[in-house]
Amino acid sequence: MTRLLEDPRIDPRIKKVFGQFAQPAATDLSSREEVLEVMASPDAQAAMQVEAALFRSTATEAAAPSDGIVVETKTFASQPDGNTVKIQFIRPEGDAILPCVYYTHGGGMAYLSAFDDNYRAWGRILAAQGVAVAMVDFRNCMLASSAPEVAPYPAGLNDCASGLRWTHANASDLRIDPDRIVIAGDSGGGNLALATAMKLNREGDVGLLSGVYALCPYIAGRWPHPDHPSSVHNDGIFISIANNRIPLAYGIDALERGDPLAWPSFAGEPDLRGLPQTVISVNECDPLLDEGVAFYRKLLAAGVPARCRQVMGTIHATEIFPACAPDISANTANDIAYLARTGR
Repeated sequence: MTRLLEDPRIDPRIKKVFGQFAQPAATDLSSREEVLEVMASPDAQAAMQVEAALFRSTATEAAAPSDGIVVETKTFASQPDGNTVKIQFIRPEGDAILPCVYYTHGGGMAYLSAFDDNYRAWGRILAAQGVAVAMVDFRNCMLASSAPEVAPYPAGLNDCASGLRWTHANASDLRIDPDRIVIAGDSGGGNLALATAMKLNREGDVGLLSGVYALCPYIAGRWPHPDHPSSVHNDGIFISIANNRIPLAYGIDALERGDPLAWPSFAGEPDLRGLPQTVISVNECDPLLDEGVAFYRKLLAAGVPARCRQVMGTIHATEIFPACAPDISANTANDIAYLARTGR
């Protein structure tokens, strides 16, 4: 029996879906090349297929209806590499000018895709709140998304920032309000949402954003973390983070130099000052709980208008598995849309 099944804090609906799944614990490796080799092994591929099947099972039409929702695929050229990146663009039918949620998918900046079934479903749930959703399928650092190149930091971040600029520049054609674009993302996508906002802030373009919403952000870079008890107490509940594989694949040099655009937990006041309204959403039974809360406190100390919410009884990124706890997914989607509509 997994730790998830034994934990009395966790919503029984979540136990029903995830109770027989546990992410395999992983040992540390020595190089990015070794990480890529291990991830290409038959055992790793088989484990990923099990995980993918579980994720697909939560993407039901009942939980995320497609009626009245239009889905298109857009492309743009990312800079500075000139590679082509896809955006899954989802919006309600009609010609209304809508606020936009620019979304960066999870997977530790390493794997998964905006075109995975559970993200398609999550995008429909967001769009049903009366917003347009632009889900960018950036380059991963470990396993390819729809972008075929696998590349370390800052490739994925550059794709996210380029896509945000493209979305803003094409607001008229997309029928979105250029003054109401928020960036949101979960887990590794929460990292990229925060990092993209800080990158735009450094480059004088933070005005393209009206808000930032990071769900269960994966931002510390080292686990277990001495200042984050949840990284020990909750590790192994759905996800296990106590290894160096993603930091190696994403770029160990960026971690060692404390680069906040790679690992936002390193951000100082100058990196944060000037950001728009920022929301940090954390899950009670997630090993990443404490790093999200700590980042929220950094935002407040830097004078950023910020709020933090904790979703009780949930595991890491519960919201992006819509059939698991549909009311929880809908509640968080409504909160993201509220930020897009109002900037609060």
